[in-house]
Amino acid sequence: MRPPAHGTTRLLYGAGLAAALLLPAAAPAQAEPPSRTPAALPAADGAKGQELPGMPTALDPRADTIACTPASKEKAKKQDWSRQRLDLDRLHRHTTGAGVTVALISTGVDPGAEGLDGRVTARGEAADDCVGQGTFLAGLIAGAGSTTPRLAGVAPGAKILALRGTDRRGQPDPALVTAAVRAATAAKADVIAVAVALPRKDAALTRAVAEARKAGAVVVAAATPDPPSRGSGDEIPSRTYWPAGEPGVLAVADMLPGGTRPDGALPTGTVDLAAPGAGVVSGGPRGKGHYLGGGVAVATAYAAGAVAAVRATHPDDPADAVTRRLTATAYPADIPQLDAYAAVTTVLGAAGAPAAGAERAAEPVAVRDTSDTDRATGRATLFVLLGSAGVLSLLWAGFALSRARARGWRPAGAGTTEG
Repeated sequence: MRPPAHGTTRLLYGAGLAAALLLPAAAPAQAEPPSRTPAALPAADGAKGQELPGMPTALDPRADTIACTPASKEKAKKQDWSRQRLDLDRLHRHTTGAGVTVALISTGVDPGAEGLDGRVTARGEAADDCVGQGTFLAGLIAGAGSTTPRLAGVAPGAKILALRGTDRRGQPDPALVTAAVRAATAAKADVIAVAVALPRKDAALTRAVAEARKAGAVVVAAATPDPPSRGSGDEIPSRTYWPAGEPGVLAVADMLPGGTRPDGALPTGTVDLAAPGAGVVSGGPRGKGHYLGGGVAVATAYAAGAVAAVRATHPDDPADAVTRRLTATAYPADIPQLDAYAAVTTVLGAAGAPAAGAERAAEPVAVRDTSDTDRATGRATLFVLLGSAGVLSLLWAGFALSRARARGWRPAGAGTTEG
């Protein structure tokens, strides 16, 4: 983790869904703030982009004193692309996640934060969010949007159980993560969102996750940490991070508007789902303003919110069935892309597949760059439709050729001459 940048970042706003999805998948050279905010991604409405301060993922571990992330004085004026992509306006007509508790393991959550008041349980150190990222993520999961309803989270009726998985500067700690998972299990949380990723497997954490799943919780975890730096040119080998690598855990990666992972994203073979993780707007623990954030933790929060929405709508579904629903209804791509609305509304068949026939991959999918295939729209379903149209065209052409041969290449309807 590197020191936070408290400067402003151009907000990735969309004048509409189409505009947001037509952003280039491979953006121009990006800056390197620790919050991985997409400073160089163009605003969807051209020169009308708004400047918001970036939300860091951690504070400088080398600083002698801790300077908490300051309050934002800026308020977002429009709905960002990520909420349009997840179709949250329509989703909220079906469910707000009421009655579901999401345990969020991050940097803590301020119980009195704008849009979260009354729905956050945070005891001790978990109520002190110096970094601000945990509160930012809680807004994506269950924020009400306050004076900007279209900036609500995925499940604005859900409750948040805030748990600290890092030190006060935001550095992940295996012992804290393990204790937090156990606390979430004891509290009977419906969803456990682990927004940090650890580089080494920990036996105690493995047991804690297994116990959580046995108790019926859906465990959602960041598939990788955010990269410590970019542009070094060093090849980083693919590896598994924890607890995302534990059996039954829904491992989530971040994606850009075009559906690709950001440049410099850490490679891993343990990804079940991709969710928006760049140019995302939410609040913080101080003040009523908004920040711009990104990264794997942001994508994890969005996925956790979708799980909460599914659990509220399908309360009798066991945890594994909820996970299958999220992956089966995702947009088909190299990494299936979260579709929160479809996850809630799709009717699944007896085999757990939607009527369209999409199924979860039998094995964890590999992380690959999909910019060559979905650069134009970022929605792989469009290519499925186009591909189907192409197949039908070829079949029709073959059929027409065979009929033409049978007619001796005469026009259809022309009579035959018998000699």
